[in-house]
Amino acid sequence: MISKLAGEFGLELWQAKAVVELLDSGNTIPFIARYRKEAHGSIDDQTLRSMAERLEYLRGLEKRREEIRKSLTDLGVINEDLERALAGAGSLAELEDIYRPFRPKRRTRAAIARERGLEPLASWMLLAKSGSAPAEAEKYIGKDVPDAESAIAGAKDIIAEMISDDPALRGRLRELTAREGVICVRGAKDEDSVYSMYYDFTEPARTLAPHRVLAINRGEREGYLKVTLSVPEEKAQPVIKRAFVHPAAAAREELSAACEDAWDRLIFPSLERELRSELTDRANKGATEVFARNLKQLLMQPPVRGRVILGVDPGYRTGCKLAVVDESGRVLETGVGYFTIPGQEARRAEAAELIKGMAARHGVTVIAIGNGTASRESEEFIASILPELPGAAYAIVSEAGASVYSASPLAAQELPELDLTLRSAVSIARRLQDPLAELVKIEPRAIGVGQYQHDLKQNELAAALDGVVEQCVNDVGVDAVTASAQLLSRVAGIGPALARNIVAYREENGISSRAALKKVPKLGPRAFEQCAGFLRVPGGREPLDATAVHPESYAAARGILSRLGFRPEDLRRGGIPEIEDRAREYGRERLARELGVGLPTLADILSELKKPGRDPRDELPRPELRRDVMDIKDLKPGMELMGTVRNVIDFGAFVDIGVHQDGLVHISRMSERFVRHPSEVVKVGDVVKVWVVECDPARKRISLTMVRDREDRPKGGGARRQAGGK
Repeated sequence: MISKLAGEFGLELWQAKAVVELLDSGNTIPFIARYRKEAHGSIDDQTLRSMAERLEYLRGLEKRREEIRKSLTDLGVINEDLERALAGAGSLAELEDIYRPFRPKRRTRAAIARERGLEPLASWMLLAKSGSAPAEAEKYIGKDVPDAESAIAGAKDIIAEMISDDPALRGRLRELTAREGVICVRGAKDEDSVYSMYYDFTEPARTLAPHRVLAINRGEREGYLKVTLSVPEEKAQPVIKRAFVHPAAAAREELSAACEDAWDRLIFPSLERELRSELTDRANKGATEVFARNLKQLLMQPPVRGRVILGVDPGYRTGCKLAVVDESGRVLETGVGYFTIPGQEARRAEAAELIKGMAARHGVTVIAIGNGTASRESEEFIASILPELPGAAYAIVSEAGASVYSASPLAAQELPELDLTLRSAVSIARRLQDPLAELVKIEPRAIGVGQYQHDLKQNELAAALDGVVEQCVNDVGVDAVTASAQLLSRVAGIGPALARNIVAYREENGISSRAALKKVPKLGPRAFEQCAGFLRVPGGREPLDATAVHPESYAAARGILSRLGFRPEDLRRGGIPEIEDRAREYGRERLARELGVGLPTLADILSELKKPGRDPRDELPRPELRRDVMDIKDLKPGMELMGTVRNVIDFGAFVDIGVHQDGLVHISRMSERFVRHPSEVVKVGDVVKVWVVECDPARKRISLTMVRDREDRPKGGGARRQAGGK
């Protein structure tokens, strides 16, 4: 397994061995990636996560190999050939092919023929070089076999099953099916639907895009589509007949018929199911990766720090819920404004006064508007009163999952005095203020930054998204003094129960240092080792507690400061910008040798001493704050706009350009060069320049491009260029 891991991930054997040992010792991936770099050679956290998944698969494969070996031993059929085949099988499919002939079967046609004593006739047909099958079959006529034709039919059933169970043959036919198979889709209903484009659709299985697989599967499940697989029989049959029909066989005609029956009745239906399942698994994996990548980019969006924010949860009949939160997210005031229904000028005026009063009382400078129902009308109203709110701007915020949070026990615990509807406004404001801290309170699948998420394998999706949340939280670090239990629970080595213990201990005793965490009930040495580096305690007695330096490296950090002429207290002035230059002058190798640390750890410590508690989100583009509003009817082809990427999918990206309807930049219009996946060009949260290609207000569809041609017009024909680029 270690050799396989090393080969598949391009690593040295010692690296793969170290990763396996670290994982088996109960270390978390964030801890291994950040604080055990010397042990494994600085492998990044994403590769470590992939290695952990692959290790789990390989161990499952070994477990199944042993189960099959035991079953074959118990049956008394194990021999050297089977042992070699089992040892050489590199996938579950290959193992199951080996076991297939020996697996207990239901009462098949071949089983019935065997019961009637026709197996010797089948053997004769396979081996005989002279004689006649009808003449030989006469010998088997009896009570259950009325005539020679029945005997031959039974023997052919036995041969067809034997052909179907041959592992080597199935492997060759599986490769042929994957290479030559064509997915054919037809409409199952005459009515128009979202699946109309697939009513007469064919594409080779090997090139079928993951999002098409998921769309076709859903259309088939909902009864709109009929899906079949086509494989050239003229290529499949010769493969079978070469293996089982000897040119000099006496029963060539009967054997050929058995081969055709084996393919049509047994092999092809099985391989069709396998290939459809494999395509679905591949699409699941691809869609899960897209969802995970988008979620990471959403969680890692820069926070809007140091601002008092007014959150607006738009609505019609029940009004728009309003909530003001201070710089730390504490709720200052809530209210309800009625300004989205035309003709109610008196109520709109009241709402304007309410919002202006809130802004004046609390110093609101940013208004976060949810992008759900009535968002468009809310945006127009807020934009109309901005001139009366000095220095204020607004931003459209995705409210996906806000209602889930509002109705959760957590929201009731955090905001017990607020009505359920007002909690959504608080969440909208806070998720602009600190997306990571707020979105960790919501089930990742409810955030909605993927495609076909409800069609995916939910356990795999949940595991992947949980891994993303864990990675983001630990990359950013968590303030142990103020963080919520939900945020703390995502820190490496903690979990929900320990997070609650930390909060309870903090409320009673406070937390003045990392060392104080050791007093939290059930937070033992192992958990402390895993979590300590990711928890920050700003303003405490120990300046290093506010950095990502692990307590186990405090002595090394102090040694660096001392040798380079600094003191730990120097960290309190926001870091030591010149420390890396001093280290270079002193000699990094010499410094590492004297302190007994590896160069990767030394580099990490220096980076932290230079800028303690650095937040990686600060290096990303800031959220776009607006002061005016546009309508979809204002858009014209060629218009240049700035927009924010809201979702990245297999065939493009949806961009918010401020007209309440996201526009689509197709993958073919993202770059002059060939793009394999949109994630190569953009990510969620990016602010990009786009041009309008086409706008259909009636259908609420906007087509955008990120590429301009020489005449300074939006590019057309991008799809043709993209196809040609292959």
